[in-house]
Amino acid sequence: MSFSKKDIQFYGAARCHKTQHNMNFFQEKNILFTFFDVKENEDYAEELRNLYENRSLNFPTIMIKGKKLRNPNDNELLKWLSKKQ
Repeated sequence: MSFSKKDIQFYGAARCHKTQHNMNFFQEKNILFTFFDVKENEDYAEELRNLYENRSLNFPTIMIKGKKLRNPNDNELLKWLSKKQ
């Protein structure tokens, strides 16, 4: 799968186990992504809130070429990665 860092925006918190799982998933598959730590940077947290009507800080949230995935499992990630290639 070939993606650039700008194709995948990953909002999460480095200390979150779900975030770590998704990061490992991408790294094991050599898929580039841009990570935004919403606990370390308030601007990133605000960007994430703006993705949801209720303005919740829902993480991990992964955007793949415009498709928003909230707390996706491995199968969901594979599905959307193959669709967005």
